[in-house]
Amino acid sequence: MAGLIKREDVEAVRERTRIEDIVGAQVTLKPAGVGSMKGLCPFHDERTPSFTVRPAVGRYHCFGCGESGDAIAFVMKLDGLSFAEAVGMLADRCGVQLRYEESSGASGNVRRDDPGRRQRLIDANRVAAEYYAEQLFSSAEAKSGRRFLAERSFGRADAEKFSVGYAPSGWNHLRDYLQAKGYTQAELLAAGLVKQGQRGPYDAFRGRLIWPIRDTSGAVVGFGARKLYEEDNGPKFLNTTETSLYKKSQVLYGVDLAKKAIARDKRVVIVEGYTDVMAAHLSGVESAVATCGTAFGADHARIMRRLMGDFGAGGGLQLASGQSLGGEVIFTFDGDAAGQKAALRAFGEDQRFHAQTFVAVAADGMDPCDLRIAKGPAAVRALVDGRVPLFEFVIRTTLERFDLNSVEGRVQALRETAGYVAGIRDRAMQDGYVRSLAGWIGLDIEEVRREVSHVVKSPRKPQERHPARSEVRAESQDPAPQASPAYHLPNPRDPVAHTEHLALVAVLQYPQHIPEEFDMLGPSAFTTPVWRAIHDAIRAAGGVATGRTLATSGWVSAVETQAGEALSPLINQLSVTPLPEDREEVIGRYVADVIRALRDLGLTRQIADARSRLMRTDATANPDEHRVSMEALLALETTRRRLRETD
Repeated sequence: MAGLIKREDVEAVRERTRIEDIVGAQVTLKPAGVGSMKGLCPFHDERTPSFTVRPAVGRYHCFGCGESGDAIAFVMKLDGLSFAEAVGMLADRCGVQLRYEESSGASGNVRRDDPGRRQRLIDANRVAAEYYAEQLFSSAEAKSGRRFLAERSFGRADAEKFSVGYAPSGWNHLRDYLQAKGYTQAELLAAGLVKQGQRGPYDAFRGRLIWPIRDTSGAVVGFGARKLYEEDNGPKFLNTTETSLYKKSQVLYGVDLAKKAIARDKRVVIVEGYTDVMAAHLSGVESAVATCGTAFGADHARIMRRLMGDFGAGGGLQLASGQSLGGEVIFTFDGDAAGQKAALRAFGEDQRFHAQTFVAVAADGMDPCDLRIAKGPAAVRALVDGRVPLFEFVIRTTLERFDLNSVEGRVQALRETAGYVAGIRDRAMQDGYVRSLAGWIGLDIEEVRREVSHVVKSPRKPQERHPARSEVRAESQDPAPQASPAYHLPNPRDPVAHTEHLALVAVLQYPQHIPEEFDMLGPSAFTTPVWRAIHDAIRAAGGVATGRTLATSGWVSAVETQAGEALSPLINQLSVTPLPEDREEVIGRYVADVIRALRDLGLTRQIADARSRLMRTDATANPDEHRVSMEALLALETTRRRLRETD
């Protein structure tokens, strides 16, 4: 068995991996100053972006929850991989041949034979998807599947675009095919491709039309299967069982195809089925996705917000008129009672978006697939364009249950709908709906306003707060650093601590611009304990003289190694913290000025100490000691004067 991956290969993976590409596949990143990018954190739910990436440094840090690291740490955290699996995945991506330290007599040049259990399951799903797709157009048995698609106006090119396939009716066709490819029964069971029966594993899907379900990176994590035959006693739609890859509350069908359009247009259209996704995309609505056997929930909302870059800037308001002020989340539902119930569920998720939330329901109740068949692609686009605000849809749908021609009906309608209006997050929009509701019911505006204000609201859970978030963040121009368990952070308004903080940010990010004098600073150059500890790690890593010889990512890693686990998150944070001035044409001078200010602080402290010693020295009793103290003081003052005169 191979041993540990060689350190130089791990460093090669770090240096060759573009962290902005790895993170950008999961998070919508936007420029946030020279050399920085920012987006919504994928590790906790937030409305204001605090997740910062520094491509040149190869690091990320969330100033909201404290998560930080390099590209390896990112995929480990996001995908649940081990260190070796994450390095292996990135090595394949960037073309690094991994070597291993010798272990148990194995050669140090052993190539990775097993890329990891998770990757094996992903590969098995990919091969299964290819098998199903090939069966759809090569098998005579799949004629029923081809007919199903044709009846819905989907041709071969359409099926291939969405990788639609067919699962043969036998019990073990896929199982035997994958085992012949080298996959074990244990792997097929873990991937949900087969199920365990009394006579052994058998194919999970048989005699059904198949849709591969992919994650945002495009990896196949599961499948959706549609019933074709009357003798099939299973449900109409059958999905992969919950596995380590497939969590139905965390996947959206079509998200791999829709993510670019979602990020570009700041719009997502949520439909109800696989054929609806196909019909929407083929009609020009390229941001359509669908849930997979479950209602749209909190995890789905988080995925959409990240892809949309739903930061809240300009997208926090929703008008009763339907005017768009920012991004849009559009739900399409059938016009029946089930569709209205789904809209009510979606109403509860609206508060998770800063973007406006809408509902699109065809007048005749047809879904996008049926609408495309009956009236063509233009009708699908018109359905989406004719959306109405979700609040309006829910309230007006509720009002339809009451007789608004009677006093009793109007009172009951008001009591039923006042809670919806009271639950609207935006106060200005809430007031607009008070006025609209008064008009829809036929009541005085003040009467409606009183009822809304008296609604007994359900207790809300307190907003999640991460214990590491600083309470003084709003009072500081710098992002509030997160405390390490072993150290206490200084007050960010302390000018000395602030200067020391800027100096460490500069040293970690721009070692090539740091004056050589920095390496001559002793252990007392930093007075703040936590900053002093990091300075000690910098010195132990070889100082900026070593930093200049390494790629920035390698330099940060070297300091991190010397600092130890307790300081690692804080070093990651410093490596992505933006400096007040980071333009390329002036960064060298700015960094030099920061180090000059740090040295000035140190000299000022030394001068104060020298003066104190001089004052305590009796010139008459100890003339030599007094003379030495005076000379030391003058020398320090001369050094500081020259430092301040340096241009």
